[in-house]
Amino acid sequence: MTITKPKPKTIQTETSADAFISGAPDAEKAPKGVRKGNKQQISLTISPPLLAKVDELAAKLGQSRAAVINMAIYRMVEHGVTIEP
Repeated sequence: MTITKPKPKTIQTETSADAFISGAPDAEKAPKGVRKGNKQQISLTISPPLLAKVDELAAKLGQSRAAVINMAIYRMVEHGVTIEP
């Protein structure tokens, strides 16, 4: 049987205090999803017929599906949308 020194007690660091504070119910929540460069990845569900139209438009414009969806969202946010009755 060998004699071992007891491990020193760890002192709580600023990191553990920050973790405690950020775990509070009223703390800001980190955005969901994965960060890719300066963009945030999201999950989106689209009906198959609409997705086919998006893919068709993307092919016609020579753009990716994501680029067409981004352009559509940008235009709607910047210029508004008219919903007809």
